Amino acid sequence: MISEKRLAEEIQIIIQNAIREDVGEGDHSSLACIPKEATGKAKLLVKDEGVLAGVDFAKQVFDYVDSSLKVEVLMKDGDIMTHDDIAFYVSGSSQSILKAERVVLNAMQRMSAIATKTHQFSSLLEGFKTQILDTRKTTPGFRALEKQAVEIGGGENHRFALYDMVMLKDNHIDFAGGISKAIQKTVSYLADNRLDLKIVVEARSLSEVKEILQSDGVYRILLDNFSFEDTKAAVELISRKCYTESSGGITLNNAKNYAECGVDFISSGALTHSVYNFDLSLKAV
Repeated sequence: MISEKRLAEEIQIIIQNAIREDVGEGDHSSLACIPKEATGKAKLLVKDEGVLAGVDFAKQVFDYVDSSLKVEVLMKDGDIMTHDDIAFYVSGSSQSILKAERVVLNAMQRMSAIATKTHQFSSLLEGFKTQILDTRKTTPGFRALEKQAVEIGGGENHRFALYDMVMLKDNHIDFAGGISKAIQKTVSYLADNRLDLKIVVEARSLSEVKEILQSDGVYRILLDNFSFEDTKAAVELISRKCYTESSGGITLNNAKNYAECGVDFISSGALTHSVYNFDLSLKAV
């Protein structure tokens, strides 16, 4: 995963782009009918049930739009929320509050949905060593916040992007001329370029698991679309020589079954690409 510094930079880029996209040359609706000197107060009202996420991000947005805005936090990221909860109050310039409103809501609604979905997975895995991972199947330009929401929900982040981990998947393997060649070339490439990156290799069958185990330097084997029976067999074959990850078709209905097979991780794109935004609103008080 990327450093905290890099993550903070990515989030600032998201804020800058979101305000640029939404406000542009100015919020003419507010400019037209609300005096510049007018002040007010608004509350973040919860109209759903799940895990709250995005409070810290909201504070950053308000600060970016107008550093004089004051945020009174009543609920923090990761708290369980229910209907009619109030997450925070924000007070100050009415124009500034309205300028930040949609960016805050868009982010918090999606982040809370992702955190809630992740929490459902992590709750199922309680008592097992298996951890739930996200993927790169994220909304373009919004990845940092979606991955942050996964952590808030109790999950773990997979690689952030193409640059912070090597994942040799089916196309890499086929284009490279096979598993062994792909691994050997990768180990040499990392050494030549003095890169300290973990290597994950995808296996599509038990025979490919055996071939991967013949090479050194592999951090984790990704068992893609394996049956429960083959997953158990693969875990036995690997026998702690490296970490194991199940992926492909992981759902709330079968996640526990994969955990029972003994894998270290399961990854699911559904955490970020198959959620419905939560119902939150910012209301004047």
